Amino acid sequence: MLNTKRLFDIPFYQFEKYPNANMFVTKKKGVWEGVSTKDFIDEIIAYSKGLIAFGIQPNDKVAIVSTNRVEWNIMDIAIQQIGAIVVPIYPNISANDYRYIFNDAEIKLCTVGSIDLFTKINEIRSEIPSLKNLFIFDDVENIPNWTQIKNNGINIDIQDLESRKKVTQNDDLATIIYTSGTTGNPKGVMLSHNNLLSNVEGCIPRIPTDNTSRVLTFLPACHVYERMLHYLYMYLGCSIYYAESMDTIGENIKEVKPNMFSAVPRLIEKVFEKIMAKGDELTGIKRKLFFWAIKLGEEYEAEGKSAWYKLKLWVARKIIFSKWKEALGGQVKAIASGSAALAPRLARLFLAAGIPILEGYGLTETSPVISVNCFKKGIKIGTVGTLLNNVQVKFGEDGEILVKGPNVMLGYYKLPDKTKEDIEPDGWFHTGDIGEMVDGKYLKITDRKKEIFKTSGGKYIAPQAMENKFKESRFIEQIIVIGENEKFPSGLIVPNFAFIKDYAKKENLNIGDSSNKSIIESPDIQSIIKNEVESFNKLFGNWEQLKRYELLDKEFSIEGGELTPTLKFKRKFILNKYKTLYDKIYCD
Repeated sequence: MLNTKRLFDIPFYQFEKYPNANMFVTKKKGVWEGVSTKDFIDEIIAYSKGLIAFGIQPNDKVAIVSTNRVEWNIMDIAIQQIGAIVVPIYPNISANDYRYIFNDAEIKLCTVGSIDLFTKINEIRSEIPSLKNLFIFDDVENIPNWTQIKNNGINIDIQDLESRKKVTQNDDLATIIYTSGTTGNPKGVMLSHNNLLSNVEGCIPRIPTDNTSRVLTFLPACHVYERMLHYLYMYLGCSIYYAESMDTIGENIKEVKPNMFSAVPRLIEKVFEKIMAKGDELTGIKRKLFFWAIKLGEEYEAEGKSAWYKLKLWVARKIIFSKWKEALGGQVKAIASGSAALAPRLARLFLAAGIPILEGYGLTETSPVISVNCFKKGIKIGTVGTLLNNVQVKFGEDGEILVKGPNVMLGYYKLPDKTKEDIEPDGWFHTGDIGEMVDGKYLKITDRKKEIFKTSGGKYIAPQAMENKFKESRFIEQIIVIGENEKFPSGLIVPNFAFIKDYAKKENLNIGDSSNKSIIESPDIQSIIKNEVESFNKLFGNWEQLKRYELLDKEFSIEGGELTPTLKFKRKFILNKYKTLYDKIYCD
């Protein structure tokens, strides 16, 4: 059992058990600077008093819109301490989504990270009647700075804060997290202190960290996965380092030398692409050894390999894979992967390299982790590991995964009918994912229930599994499988333009002026992609094979509207955006 009952108790537990001079560490002007546990506690008390002074009452909703930084964590705990509800919001969503979320939650006060975010929200402020105060973390002239909150609370008696803390219970609502949603408006997921703390408790035995560990954070803290890990890191006494930006992750990893960090499969794919690009630059025996190691890694299994294989792997780790580890700081004990399916090939290669990727599974509604691969309970490639000790799973008649446990949400904010639809009276939550158990204990996700579709011939297509397989091609950056109610499945394919440019140069291929448009129009490239599709098609049943496809000259992105902030496909949006190509495939 944890020694804390509310989320805001965690910093005080750390101060008592593992006081840390570098609780949170930020790079400022080229130097990593730490905030101690004591200083963090002083700040959360000061900002809690300030929020009281600004009239924030228990159950009022307060928003945080920012990239990861210590101010985010201070506000998170400060809001909770006074019994108010934290509403964390992605810093890269549309004005329409901000308008909807702010009005749905009736946000009273908001802190944002940058002037761009301040401007974006301030422009729609007249349409949000509940919003009384808007502050910014950055120091910008003539813009209300968040320090005004602290300064305003100087005369608030500490007992006012203590009395609010005292009445806050373990099962009280702590936060409303709006799911990014692949269709329709975002839904507000209501999570209690107990929901998140139960997940912290369930994950502690699965994560190889302690009070001596350094962890790097760069996935958005507003996402429940990274946020829960922050609580877990704080509870264990780890030092949490903030990456400067997504562009500096590689440099920051080398500087911090983290023992652990979390990632989404898309980032792992990008890392692997860079590794392969460097391998392509090698010549002679070095090149042969590199690709020998890759082939060896693709055959890796967590257990059951021969002594001869293990000897070869030892050699590969010494001469090839050790350089991968060095690029990740040399001290990584594990990378936690979640949010989407990780290609088994990548899991194999990184595990072979001695860099364990611990793939897990969960949803915002389950706080979030349901299962995860780990050293103690075993690693099974192609699965999302074993269930947390305090979580139960069963399967519906259609294979849908149902979950029960203290991590299951309180419900959807202002959506009682949707809550009843997704949570049965006896507490079983419908995940919307299809899965099965492997070897009686490892959970395997086969696809999203809502994304599986039928062709007009009545054959089921599971697009995620197909997409992950096709992305193993170095020529394919992204692919979405389409064809619901059509005679056959097809695909919209984004080529790997960076790799193709290098490849074309080496092979003297004609790609025109090297623009994305000229690349997809190049007969040489079209021929290569055709061969790649035909090769991967052989891995699927005849009814699953892509009969047609179209190449796109622009990558799917959050900014383009094709991806959610957690990098999932907005499938309906994509189909509407590329309706002309869809019609070309199915109407010709």
